[in-house]
Amino acid sequence: MNDLIQTFSVYALPIVFAITLHEAAHAYAAKYFGDNTAYAQGRMSLNPIKHIDPIGTLLIPVALYFAGSPFLFGYAKPVPVQFGNLRNPKKQMAFVAFAGPLANLVMALMWMLLGIFLAAFGAQEEFFMRMAQAGVITNLVIFAFNLFPIPPLDGGRIMTSILPHRYAYKFAKLEPYGFFIVIALVVLKVLHYWMVPVMTIAGKALQLLVMPLTFLLL
Repeated sequence: MNDLIQTFSVYALPIVFAITLHEAAHAYAAKYFGDNTAYAQGRMSLNPIKHIDPIGTLLIPVALYFAGSPFLFGYAKPVPVQFGNLRNPKKQMAFVAFAGPLANLVMALMWMLLGIFLAAFGAQEEFFMRMAQAGVITNLVIFAFNLFPIPPLDGGRIMTSILPHRYAYKFAKLEPYGFFIVIALVVLKVLHYWMVPVMTIAGKALQLLVMPLTFLLL
């Protein structure tokens, strides 16, 4: 029980930031490209309460923790986007979809920088170092998971955007079954073969970005 409380306290803030900024980024991108749906519904917000889904944000991560899953992930309340309202729907769908994962990649970088500064200035509080590490891991998990190319995940939207119209139409028909496909891949531990390489590549890229600062401070 103590382990669960400690894990929750370390991961709570990174997860809240990760899902809130992910969804807000979708909303901002949609508005930028011409769709005001999320803005009109008050979802273009940094208020986490507007994005938290009781099942996806709370129940599923806790259930995965007790099930011993190697990855803890969930989802927020999806931001409503009417892709038909975009100025160039097929092309700009990819930009709106990628905005969320990109926000997570930027947040992973910010948490990585925080960890470097904490280490450089000799911070003695282990809790904050663990939180910085949790922030990096959490955002890389959400980044990789959402880029999996199955609709309605962001990767599926991006794939729909870049496929030729005929194939994009057929691929988009997977959307009603996408959630069940992903759950099956998680249960069968197949998704692991996507998550690990994507997280590794993204993590290495971020480490290259911060290498000059690491060299100077550590």
